[in-house]
Amino acid sequence: MKSAIFALLAGSAVAFAPAMKKAPSTAINMAFESELGSQPPLGFFDPLGMLTDADQERFDRLRYVELKHGRISQLAFLGQIVTRYGIHLPGDIDKSGLSFDSIPNGWAAVNAIPAAGITQMILFVGFLELGVMKDATGESEFPGDFRNGFIDFGWDTFDEETKLQKRGIELNNGRAAMMGILGLMVHEQLGTVLPVVGQM
Repeated sequence: MKSAIFALLAGSAVAFAPAMKKAPSTAINMAFESELGSQPPLGFFDPLGMLTDADQERFDRLRYVELKHGRISQLAFLGQIVTRYGIHLPGDIDKSGLSFDSIPNGWAAVNAIPAAGITQMILFVGFLELGVMKDATGESEFPGDFRNGFIDFGWDTFDEETKLQKRGIELNNGRAAMMGILGLMVHEQLGTVLPVVGQM
């Protein structure tokens, strides 16, 4: 028992010891500090060192993944808010008569959806990942540009400054949504009552 207490005290004392500081790599900061998303107050922020000795191809891959996760998180956050408000698809989810509005919110929905429905969702997401959500024509202007010369919505009418602003807005909204859906999932497990959302 005494050795466990000693180990606990020694471990907590280490938390207050001065940390060894590694000299920052100015080459890395210089390479990516002007990239989109490197903005005040954090500037270039790479706490895990994922861009240490990285080239532009590695940066573009990580940016693509960040955009993809941000887009998914925006849909997930919106889905949480909409379904918790009581808006559901009409009709039944399967032929046995299980209605969409009888599916519970949040993580409980995963267990309530029939196995065939989960399989369909996984296959659909796989189809999107492998066949749709990619630069099929080689015309993309930036990582995450999946227009493929087909969908434009007026993008080509914007000047370069407006395009950068809109891309920055999407990046920041995605970052906020990633934190937002994570917060909703944590609060759901804690059973928290949140304003607007209600009982989790």
